[in-house]
Parts: sequence; structure tokens; C-alpha cells
Amino acid sequence: MNTKKWHGHATSVAVVGCTALALTVTGTTAQAAKPRDPARQTLAANDGWASYGTGTTGGAAADADHVYTVTTWAEFKAALADGGSAPKIIKVKGTIDAVSEGCDAFAADGYDFDAYLAKYSPEAWGLDTDLSAEPDDSPEGLRRTSAANQDKAIKATVPANTTIIGIGKDAGFKGASLQIKAVDNVIVRNLAFESPVDCFPQWDPTDGDNGNWNSEYDTAVVYGSTHVWLDHNTFTDGAHPDSAAPTYFGMLYQQHDGELDIVRGADYVTASWNVFADHDKTILIGNSDSESTAAGDRGHLKVTFHHNLFSDLVERAPRVRFGQVDSYNNHFVANDDYAYSFGIGKESQLVAEHNAFTLPEGVSAAKVLKRWNVSPLTAADNYVNGEAVDLIAVHNAEIPAEALESGAGWTPTLRTKVDPAKAVPGIVDHCAGSGRLS
Repeated sequence: MNTKKWHGHATSVAVVGCTALALTVTGTTAQAAKPRDPARQTLAANDGWASYGTGTTGGAAADADHVYTVTTWAEFKAALADGGSAPKIIKVKGTIDAVSEGCDAFAADGYDFDAYLAKYSPEAWGLDTDLSAEPDDSPEGLRRTSAANQDKAIKATVPANTTIIGIGKDAGFKGASLQIKAVDNVIVRNLAFESPVDCFPQWDPTDGDNGNWNSEYDTAVVYGSTHVWLDHNTFTDGAHPDSAAPTYFGMLYQQHDGELDIVRGADYVTASWNVFADHDKTILIGNSDSESTAAGDRGHLKVTFHHNLFSDLVERAPRVRFGQVDSYNNHFVANDDYAYSFGIGKESQLVAEHNAFTLPEGVSAAKVLKRWNVSPLTAADNYVNGEAVDLIAVHNAEIPAEALESGAGWTPTLRTKVDPAKAVPGIVDHCAGSGRLS
């Protein structure tokens, strides 16, 4: 028996036997029928949006020449590039660090952070002009070059028909950004991801009233891709939480972006049995309200979240634009920094049902939903601290200026057996995350 603690939320973890637990508690058979090698497991029928149409098989059909075991970042990137879009399985052994040489390895000749701070401080530069016109040999120009070096080094492009799976209980990545872009049929399972740290955030004096630091690099990006299954992974900020970050110019020196972004017309995604923990802006579905992106997002961004643990997050679990998003049987555990879980964005059609929320004393259930745009949603059979709560009603009662409308306009059908909301914390806390794929 292991004990896993997510910043104040301790859970006894039955690492072995999660499938048996799910079967005992719920009677579901979705996890029972699987091939002996988890690397060749495909997504079960009706298991969320990623099962729609052709389903999601990843690299299950890979021949022996396209099965790889990798232990370094260079080996991993080479395996991704080998064989094009032929079915492939990449088994990750141990923890792979994409930034093992440290941030200094990416710095351009002459880059000096102290010089950057001196030139662009509000006292010296002001807050009226951004830095986009700064020449290449300026502190900002050298920062741009340094950032481009990091960008090239830490991003890994995932081809179609690929399964990436961790071997054992300690497999994962530090500082990496998986790019699942414009491809079909990808599976990512049993991996612990420590969010990439942006070594060279940009100061934008014009962002807000006081300026702001902006960072790049999501842990995983699903960009214009289809049929993607993310299962039994753990996403955290690891050794670099925002709480440990310094401030410059009176603003947090932000070095993290999102843990998972699903954008630019991506479709048919299932995220199941994952842990998303210790992060601020966690999951974004649809990245802009602008008509230039809306044209490609309308009718797409169909995503299912089920049996995930969202622990000690600030916001975006997820924030939704346009998509038909089904979120059921998830457990949300908040702390005092909590802002909201579900962000209701432009033309979104969110269904949030049969979920459990554990909120600290003094944090109202009205905060679970956050309205960015007027978009109806369905929110039924949700429990807060063990009691049934109408999330829309309590939100509207306490925040009438941002009233929400009920009725997402569609009914999810691609679900495995739905567990009782009261049972969700016991099931999810024991079985979600990397190292618990049984």
C-alpha cells in the first residue's frame, strides 16, 4: 500500500488491483478485456469521444521493427521520427529529462537576465510599448533567440498511429512538450509529466494595467488532431511550483503554460484516469474567441473527461470554447487558491455530470462554474463534499450578474458504465494517474 499526497489531500493508494476495485464497486467491464501487453491495448468501444467512428488504436498494429524502448530524450525523438506514420509503439523506461543540461544550454551568446530587467523595467521602459520591435541584439532579441533554442530542443512531434506508454511505475518526462499536431490515432498512457519550465519568459508591458510575464510550452498539445486517447498519466509542476516562483516588476515570474491544450479544430479526444495537479491554467479547449479560429473550431473540439483527479488546481479544468465536452465521474479537490473548475466559454456545450468535488471550508460551490460567455450547459447529479448540489442554481444564486443557462443541447452517448457520484472519490483517488495501470 502506497500513500500519495497531493498538497494536503492524502489518499491511501491501492496500486495493485485498480481494475478489480472498479469491477467490485461499479460492475463495469470496460477495463477488464485487454491484451496481455498494455502497449497494444486499444481504446474500448464507447469510451468517450475518441472511440467515435474509426476509434483509437494508436500503434497497436506495430510490427517488431517499430517497437522501441527508450531511456533518453534523444532516443525518444529518434523513435518518433523513425518509420513515418507506420504504426509504432514507444515504451518509455524511467524518467527522461528534456532539459538535462539546464536552461543555460539554450541561452544565446550575450543574453543576460539582469540586463533584461534593467532595460525593460516599468521605470525605464514604461507600460505603453511592447517589445516586438526590439532588434535582435537587444536584451529582448537575445531572449527571443534563447527561447527559440529551447523551443526546438524540448518539443517532440508525435506522428499518427503511435502509442507512447510508460513501462512500470516510474516512467515519464521532465521539461518536455508533446506536440500532437495534425495527425490521427495517438495513445499516450502511464506517464508522469513534470511541466516544462519556460527558461525565458517574455515581459509584456502592455498586458493588463501593470504588465505581465508570459510563458510558453504546454506539457501536451493536441492541435488539429483526431482520435487521441490520454490515459493513466500524471501531470504536475513537480519541483517547480508557481508558489516558489519569484516576482519581478511586481508580477509573478510565470514559467508555466498549460498542462493540456486541445485546440485548432482537434476532435475526438478521450482523457481518462489521469491526474492533473498543482497547476494554475490547466486545460484549454479552444484557444481563442476570434472569428479567425472559430471557423475551424465550430463543430469540432469533441472531448471526454472521465475518472480524472483534478487536485490543487487554480483554474481551467477545463476552460471550454465551442466544443461538445463531456465531463463525468471526475474528482475535483480544491485548496484555498481555487478560482474555478469549469470555464464556460464562447459557444461551448459542456455536459458536467456525476462528478465529485471536495472543497475546503469557506470555498463555495458557486465557484465551480465560471462564465466567460453565455453558453448553456448541463450540470446534473454532482456532489460537493458528499452532498448533492445543483451547481447552476447555486452559482446563479450567489453570482446573479453572471447567470448561467441550463441545457447543453446534446446528450452524451459514448460512455462506459457511469459510477455513482458518491463513489467517485474512492475509485478515482485510488486508481487515477501514472504507475497504476493494471
